[in-house]
Formats: sequence, structure tokens, C-alpha cells
Amino acid sequence: MASNATAASCPKPMKATSNGVFQGDNPLDYSLPLAIIQIVLVIVLTRILALLLRPLRQPRVIAEIVGGILLGPSALGRNTHYLNSIFPARSLTVLDTLANLGLLFFLFLVGLELDLKSLRQTGNKALSIAVAGISLPFVLGIGVSFVLRKTISEGVKEAPFLVFMGVALSITAFPVLARILAELKLLTTDVGRMAMSAAAVNDVAAWILLALAIALSGTGHSPLTSLWVLLSGAGFIICCVAIIPPVFKWMTHRCPQGEPVNEMYVCATLATVLAAGFCTDSIGIHALFGAFVIGILVPKEGPFAGALVEKVEDLVSGLFLPLYFVSSGLKTNIATIHGAQSWGLLVLIISTACFGKIVGTVVVSLLCKIPIREAITLGFLMNTKGLVELIVLNIGKDRKVLNDQTFAVCVLMAIFTTFITTPIVIAVYKPAKQAIIADYKHRTIERKDPDTQLRILSCFHSTWNIPTLINLIEASRGTEKRQGLCVYALHLMELSERTSAILMVHKARKNGLPFWNKLRQSDTNQVVVAFEAFRQLNRVFIRPMTAISAMHDMHEDICTSAERKRAAMIILPFHKHQRLDGTLETTRNEFRWVNKRVLEHSPCSVGILVDRGFGGGTHVSASNVSSTVTVLFFGGHDDREALAYGARMAEHPGISLIIVHFIPSNDIMGQMVKVDITDESSISSESADKTFLASFKKSSDNNSIKFEERPVNSAKEIVEIVKEFSRCNLFVVGRMPVGPVAAALTEKAEYPELGPVGNLLTSNGFTTSASVLVVQQYNGSTTSQLSSSSSTKIVELPEDDSETG
Repeated sequence: MASNATAASCPKPMKATSNGVFQGDNPLDYSLPLAIIQIVLVIVLTRILALLLRPLRQPRVIAEIVGGILLGPSALGRNTHYLNSIFPARSLTVLDTLANLGLLFFLFLVGLELDLKSLRQTGNKALSIAVAGISLPFVLGIGVSFVLRKTISEGVKEAPFLVFMGVALSITAFPVLARILAELKLLTTDVGRMAMSAAAVNDVAAWILLALAIALSGTGHSPLTSLWVLLSGAGFIICCVAIIPPVFKWMTHRCPQGEPVNEMYVCATLATVLAAGFCTDSIGIHALFGAFVIGILVPKEGPFAGALVEKVEDLVSGLFLPLYFVSSGLKTNIATIHGAQSWGLLVLIISTACFGKIVGTVVVSLLCKIPIREAITLGFLMNTKGLVELIVLNIGKDRKVLNDQTFAVCVLMAIFTTFITTPIVIAVYKPAKQAIIADYKHRTIERKDPDTQLRILSCFHSTWNIPTLINLIEASRGTEKRQGLCVYALHLMELSERTSAILMVHKARKNGLPFWNKLRQSDTNQVVVAFEAFRQLNRVFIRPMTAISAMHDMHEDICTSAERKRAAMIILPFHKHQRLDGTLETTRNEFRWVNKRVLEHSPCSVGILVDRGFGGGTHVSASNVSSTVTVLFFGGHDDREALAYGARMAEHPGISLIIVHFIPSNDIMGQMVKVDITDESSISSESADKTFLASFKKSSDNNSIKFEERPVNSAKEIVEIVKEFSRCNLFVVGRMPVGPVAAALTEKAEYPELGPVGNLLTSNGFTTSASVLVVQQYNGSTTSQLSSSSSTKIVELPEDDSETG
């Protein structure tokens, strides 16, 4: 009888692969095809939920937690046929193993992005907020645990239950908080910096408390067992600190910048992570702690840490980690919460969690003289829960510290507290909207007083853009009598769904913020050194800045920065770069849409730079500059702006300016007689063109400026004339030329953002090595309203105070 009972309770182990449906096998009876179905199902469901929740600006972790619950017994799992087919009991061991393996490497990545050196430099305000944000909810969590033990959690061990509930209520999910701040464009605001710093301290404290909770939850009857677990864990950390860093430093030194990291080092590191996980699991803490410790000890300098993230992150975050949410969802049965008492306890736990975090944070923030709105915002931000909360609850469930009902209540608490964060922060925290600056008068290069200071916001995607950018700045300096040139060099970086991308903003700062991500610090250093050297040598005010945002709203950061810096022109790189054979190859098509949106919403003039190596692949010193700039003038405000910029370049002693004015021939003029010429706007534009060109005709005897008038009959003649000047170094053209000659350029434009002339100069049929700058003049109709809808601040370099603009 005993053997029969055992056979009934223990399902048969599953074989790995089937022989196929044609031989009568059901793939769902075998572990590999079943695991594939489970993985695909969870990825599809969580991604769909993430898309549905995106309008609500919810972090992806909400979709993943909810997706896991929907797949479990709370929703779809109510259908026993589905549950027994897709998630049968005999498959859960494989599922949990894969989920925990993914979680193991995810915690390694979390540790990899934690810089303990910068954590030591956390300010007193952030430290006080972190301590208050942990201690008050921890104490309240212990108080709630006494209520739960008398109601829905009878019979559980007292000490570990108290600690688990305290930790569950006091945690702040750092990765989720960073994602919310990034989505709301608050990462570099004072509130964002304070929240990130406090959350960093909170995160480390939570892991220490969790280790204590796990040690106390052991099955041993002697209290000495828990003591041995803690001492062994401390010994493990000491051994790792003594042995691991020198080995990793040796690996880092053998991975020079710019060269691929040796695969052997990557494999050795991943094997070390697994070995550390085995050690901590053997000790009785949890395998996750070993991986987390190894991640912390990997040196952050050099390319090695970045290579580890690149190789591990996508597979772990995209494939294995969602399985952990399913594993958690299968343990969550909301149906266990029934009756007034259970729902009342859910309200109690949510209220206690919110009260402890928010009140504790707000009170200490006010004592630190933080304004009330920002203090309340900090309170709700620190109340964010997420994956770490789920880890704590699952460990408690596995250790039988939390029963089904308590587990389900705490999971719902985590979802609710995280879900309310974004809408409440949007409602409460409304930074002072910077009104259009009264003295923001010069939104174009063409102006009545050309001696006033010229401000340019020049954007770049990578270090490859920098030589041409610096050479263009050198050419734009003007004469000494002018008030000078002020350039803001804005590095555009994409904020992707990847966890590591959230923290990129902190690598651009030098004030020791916790979790300052140095994974790609070398790139930033190269940018700073290049611009700082140019500034000192050429007496040009130039400030590197970094904007990190999602592609769909990157144009907002660009336009807002231009308005705040009172720029007269934004210069954007074209979305294509030149290959060695001279053809243009797409860098990223998304940048094309960014350029289009900037053209629509810009608060000033815009230039799109098609880079063919203006000035060569390196920075050319002022004394060695020898370039020819050609302005193709047809007519209209864009062409006048292009000519105004070209005229400024002509002031440089090493630059010659050629102005080619296309005028209609008698044949075209004869045809124009038949057309209604009473359009006032075209008449006024033509009058402005004549007035503007008159000064250049007078100065054509100047050695640096050559003025030519070319009558043309057709588009073919225009192309032939332009080819005569194809040996110049830079073409500067208007985006939308007007007039009878421009009307002849009727060929459909492949890139509307470049206009007809820009398309001609970048077409495959036009051979030239000259770069092209396509200019659109600000005309007042595209006034940006983005400053009122975006509160983003852009990180600036290289000053130590990391002034934000």
C-alpha cells in the first residue's frame, strides 16, 4: 500500500525529447518541447501586456508579473485541462530550474552595474532618506506580521516570518525605479538623483536583511544552525573579496580598449558565477547571493564588464527571466483571498507598505529642507516594488515561511504599489515649467546684428561623428570682433528596454552617484578629452552634453535643450554614413525619424549634416585649415539661412566661399509671365533675396568670397553646373528653395528632410566627396511647445559639479 501511495504522489520523470507525432508521441509529454511551448507562451503574453500598458507608462515588470499570474491558477489555470497540459506538475522542476538559472545571471548583471566606490560617496540627504525608507516600513512590517500570524498565517515560524514581512514591505526595486524615472525623464533631475541614490542604499540593505531572513528560515531545530549559515556566508564573502578582484583585474588588463574580449575570459567568468551560486546554495543562503557578489567584484573599468553585459543580458532578460515570473505566477492563486477578513488584510498590508515608505521618506525629506512636492514625489518613488520583491516572496514561499494566501496578498501589494507610482508622480511632481526665455531672440543665423554670439546645438551619435563635428565648429568660429561662438555638443544615446541602458546616464556624471555605470566610461572620456582640447586651443566655448531617451521622444530632448540653451541652430547627423567605396550606408533608420520630428518642432534653425569626412578623419588645427565651401542659392528663407552660415565660415582665414546664384534664363522668365505673380509672399521673398545678395555682390572682390550668377533653362543644366563644384569640401544648401529655378527641380525626393537640392547632392548618380549641410531656417510656425511638456534635464560634461541644463 505504501509503495502504491508513493507511486501515485510522485509523477513519472519526463524524457527530454519525443520521437515525433507521426510515431504517436505527444510533444507535451516531453520536457524539451514542453519547455519551448512554455517559454514562447510567456514571452508572447508578457510582450503583448507590455504594449497594452505602455500608454499608461507602466514599467515592463508590471506586465511580466501580471502575465505570470494570468498563466497560473488565478486565471487561465482555472481550466485544469490547460494547466495539466501546459504546466503539468512533473514539468515544474525543469521550469523552476531554468527560471532560477536566468535569475542567477540577472542578479550577476545587477551586481555588475553596482559600483561600491561611488556608493560610499552617497550624500547625507540620500542616506537619511534611505535609512528612513527602510526602518519605518520594516518596523511596520513586523507589526503587521503579528496580525497575520493570528489570522491567515497561523503556525509559521515566528522569527523568519517577522523578518520576511519586514523586508517585503521595506524594499525599493532599484531597476524598476530607474525605468520609471527614465520614462518620466526625471533621471537627471534633483528628485531623480536623490531617489536613485537612496534606492541604491536601500537595495544593498535589503539584500543583507534577506540573507538574514534566509538564514533564520532554515529547517534546523538548533539556533546554532542559523549562526553557522551566517558565519559561513560572511566567510564566503571575505574569501571572494580576497581572491576574485585580483583575478578579474588581470583579465581586464589583458582586454585592451577597442579589441574583442577573449571568449575564454567570458566563459571563465560565467563558470565562476555558477560556482559561487553553488557555494552559497550549499551554505544555505541562496544561489542568487553568490552570483550577486561576483557581479559586484568585477572591475567596472575597461571593456571587460561591458562585454559581459552585451553577451549575457539579452538572453537572460529576454528569454530566461520571464520564466521566473511564470514560476511565481503558478504559485499565486488570488482565489485564496476570499472573505472580508482576507480582503481587509490585503488593504491593511497595502496601506502599511505605502504609509511606512511614503511617510518615512517625506518626513525625513522635509527635515532635509526638500520642498513638499519633491518630498511627496520621493515618497512614492521609494515605494516602488518589483523583481526583488518577487524574489523575497518566492524564497519565503519555498521555505514555507509564507503560505499561499499570504504570498498572494503580498504579490498584489507589490503590483499595486508599483502601478500607482507613475500616475501619482505625474500628478504630484510638476517641475517649474521654464517659460520661453525672454532674451531668446536669435533663433536663426541670419540676423540684423551678425556680431552677436552664435549658439549652436550640435548632435552626434557616436565618436565617429566627432572629427567632422569639430572641423565644422572650427569653420564656424567667425572673426575675433564678434561676440564668439558657443557650442553645445549633445551626445544622443538610446534608452532601450535593456536594464543596463537605464543606468547609462550616470556614467556621464562625476559627482559620485551610486550605481554610476562605468561600463562604457571610456567612450565618454574620449568625447570629453576631444572637446576640452579643442576648447582650450581655439577659445571656443564648447560643452559636451548627454541626452538619453527612447527613440520615439528623442526629438523632445533635442528641442528642449536647444530652447534652454537659446541655440540659433541645431545640427543633426544624417541617418546614413559614408562607406569606403563612397556610397552612403544606413546607420540606423530610426535616426531619420528623429531628424524629421526635430525639423517639425524645432525652436530654431536646423541643419542636417551628411558627413563625407569634412576636413578629413581627424581634427584639423586652425592654421592648417584649407577648405572650399559652396553655397547653392536659388531663393527663399532657407537659402538665405544657408548663405548666412556660409558667410560666417568665409571669415575663417583658411576657408574660401563660393556662392552660386541660379537665375532663370529668358525662356523660363517667358514661361513665368503666364503664371499669376500676384502672390505677396513670393514677391516679398524675392525682394528679401535681392537685398540679402546685394552685400555679397559688393564683397565678391574679397579673396575669400567668390560670387557667380548662372542662368539656367532646366533641371539638367542645374545638375551640370552643380557638378562643376563637386570638388569642394562642403556644400551648404537650403532645404526648401523657392523661385522659378527651384521649381524646375521636380524629381521626387527620396529623403524629403533634405529637400530637392540635398537629395541631388546625396544621390548615387552624383559623384562627390564633399559633405553636405542642408539648412532649414526657423520661421516661427514651428515654435516648440515641448518645454512645457517635458521636464527632462540633460547631463553636461566635463565640470565636476555636473551642472544640468
